[in-house]
Amino acid sequence: MEFDTRVRELREEAGLTQAELADRVDVTRQTVLYVEKGEYNPSLELAWRIAREFDARVEDVFDLPDEPRS
Repeated sequence: MEFDTRVRELREEAGLTQAELADRVDVTRQTVLYVEKGEYNPSLELAWRIAREFDARVEDVFDLPDEPRS
């Protein structure tokens, strides 16, 4: 399942490179790249660290698309 993410938007607004954000949240630049592209679902811990970097709530940075109800 993929998340919708605002990481790239928030990172660019903050004037950070992928490498700078990666250093701040203690992951590799490649991890930030894949999170931004929606190809990697971050752990809850990483999602919290990313959200804190932007002074945002996790749900303001990541959104789980609506699931069809059965």
